[in-house]
Amino acid sequence: MGAGNVSSRVVRFRSLPRPQIALGLIVFAIMTFGLWEISEGISGREPATFADSEISAWLHNHARQPITTGMFVVTTFGSTQWVSWLAAAFIAYFIVRRRFYWVLAFASSVFGGMLLNKLLKYFFHRTRPFFQDPLLTLTSYSFPSGHTMMATVLYGVIAAYLLSRTNDWRLRLLIILAAAILIPLIAFSRVYLGAHYLTDVLGAMAEGLAWLSLCLTTTFSIWRYRRTPANKNAG
Repeated sequence: MGAGNVSSRVVRFRSLPRPQIALGLIVFAIMTFGLWEISEGISGREPATFADSEISAWLHNHARQPITTGMFVVTTFGSTQWVSWLAAAFIAYFIVRRRFYWVLAFASSVFGGMLLNKLLKYFFHRTRPFFQDPLLTLTSYSFPSGHTMMATVLYGVIAAYLLSRTNDWRLRLLIILAAAILIPLIAFSRVYLGAHYLTDVLGAMAEGLAWLSLCLTTTFSIWRYRRTPANKNAG
């Protein structure tokens, strides 16, 4: 067997997708399809969108203290101000520690996600739920939920970073459970407070997971490409 054949096989082996890349692309495809299906249901006024109004009305009519106060606290963890400051703090930490791939991952997923959400809101221009005695009054568009999307990308990328720092399965499970509880709780707070319909927050979670998987997969691909011996030598 010639050296050229061995070299070509090594190159082909390195070009094969790693499980992380394949998983990221699968999640991106599934979540993008989910977002598209939800948006199609809203545009076509399918039965699920009628349930939207009923769920929102039921929650509004059964709103009680101190749950309402608690939901106002919970919803702040998905606000633009909180998400921006927390993401900026992580980015500053990564810059100091010279972990520039994580700078790219956080900046693209969080701040890129904010821009994406704004564009989608203007594209779909869905009005928010209306109540005579609203708990929360907003004038921007409703679909997809900005708080939910930002919570999904922020706590998702934080979870990804923390998972990369430990091999302890118990800590990994705790990290996943924390993100899996916090994100839906923030999403529920938006529906409870009358800021969004259920499909708004479901679409936002699909949007957030799709965007996050795309950003993490792209960052991981760049990191993997730069770490190959040939590219290291070229640099």
